[in-house]
Amino acid sequence: MCGIVGVISQTPVNQLIYDALLLLQHRGQDAAGIVTMQGNKCFMHKARGMVRDVFRTRNMRALPGNVGLGQVRYPTAGNAYNEEEAQPFYVNAPFGIVLVHNGNLTNAHALKQELFAVDRRHINTESDSEVLLNVLAHELEQVARELPLTPQAVFKAVRAVHKRIKGSYGVIALIAGHGLLAFRDPFGIRPLCFGHGANGDVMVASESVALEGTGVKLDRDVAPGEAIFIDTQGQVHTEQCAESPSLNPCMFEFVYLARPDSVMDGISVYQARLNMGETLAQRLISTMPPSEIDVVIPIPESSRPSAMQLAHKIGKPYREGFVKNRYVGRTFIMPGQGARKKSVRQKLNAIGLEFKGRNVLLVDDSIVRGTTSKEIVQMAREAGANKVYLASAAPPVRFPNVYGIDMPTKEELIAHGRSIEEVRQYIGADALIYQDVDAMKRVVAALKPGLKGFEASCFDGNYITGDVSAEDFATIQAQRKSQGDEEDGPARTRLALQSGGDAQ
Repeated sequence: MCGIVGVISQTPVNQLIYDALLLLQHRGQDAAGIVTMQGNKCFMHKARGMVRDVFRTRNMRALPGNVGLGQVRYPTAGNAYNEEEAQPFYVNAPFGIVLVHNGNLTNAHALKQELFAVDRRHINTESDSEVLLNVLAHELEQVARELPLTPQAVFKAVRAVHKRIKGSYGVIALIAGHGLLAFRDPFGIRPLCFGHGANGDVMVASESVALEGTGVKLDRDVAPGEAIFIDTQGQVHTEQCAESPSLNPCMFEFVYLARPDSVMDGISVYQARLNMGETLAQRLISTMPPSEIDVVIPIPESSRPSAMQLAHKIGKPYREGFVKNRYVGRTFIMPGQGARKKSVRQKLNAIGLEFKGRNVLLVDDSIVRGTTSKEIVQMAREAGANKVYLASAAPPVRFPNVYGIDMPTKEELIAHGRSIEEVRQYIGADALIYQDVDAMKRVVAALKPGLKGFEASCFDGNYITGDVSAEDFATIQAQRKSQGDEEDGPARTRLALQSGGDAQ
């Protein structure tokens, strides 16, 4: 999961891209990068860290030009510590191409070998995004025998890219001297949308909030398999480039990843979370008497809409029982589980008034590893709660995700191979209520007439690209160990850090 943005304008774009990346900061906090283009020359700055830390005034002044793109990175492939793997990526031929990518290629290893043996291209990092860039560059080279480069030639190259790569991808690329290209995987797993500004700006971004927050009006989402090419004059060309596209957006975007004020594929993220709260309430009512609950408290922040709707549905008061300290360092960079547990308590502080002597229902967006949930349940007890119940707005996470969310291997998932009762005992709650998979899909799909499915592999084990095997999971696990394993892996607990949700 990363945040990407691209802009073509008649005026300098460095500040506009910076502002859009701030609005997408929740999608990646490990590294940030911006590239701009003036004439045929690229100007780039990227580094590890948050947007506000990576870009200083001197860096912004060194990014001239009326076209550019940017990314905030959340590493799911490659080495999270290697600053060279921060995006954008650049290749000088053909034309000069710069690319940012949100998602994860499931056949990156095979493609890397193919690029060397057949295409004679060298890959310098472990990033699948560099692989994707070189596949795109090779296919553009095949169609660019004649100049000028036409939109039709670009779309022909994208069709060839779709045939070669597997997995999830939202891509934005600059082709020096020609324009901006964006395309989305044939299943529409990762989000991508575009719109126009009042002064003729055209922006492409991961979420609608990046457009609306910078004064750009959302036109629509990029369709699954579709490519859009914006020439240097700002004219938008579009074409469907996949043979059998179908919309299957990532369910975890609606559960947790996206900002609640975004609209993805015509679905309000906020409304989706309200709907999940309603079905979670129905699940709770069938599990235990609501009369046993005194108060409903969210674990900030993504769970708030679901918690509010659940409280309304069961007729119980909704209260804010935890205060989040936004300035505490992220737990995943801290060596050892003990340090992470200490940081959880620094990040969240319980308001004793809301807990003392009460039967409390805590609502979280999801439960992944279980250790953060266990710590928060204990905090509620120490704050004086009589009983602590826990409800998850998402179903049990039983399977790893290979499409751009850095979920642990199945052995680390608390719900994998365990019953709900066993998970409850580990977490220490008096009751544990999970969302139902089918109910969740139904109530979110109801917001988009005609939507037939989601990418929900972490919940149902169905990998829709059809190319994921047990060997792939073994490779993922080996990569984790090679990068420091549990004590040092910087991305493994990412899901807990932006909203207080549990990935640990």
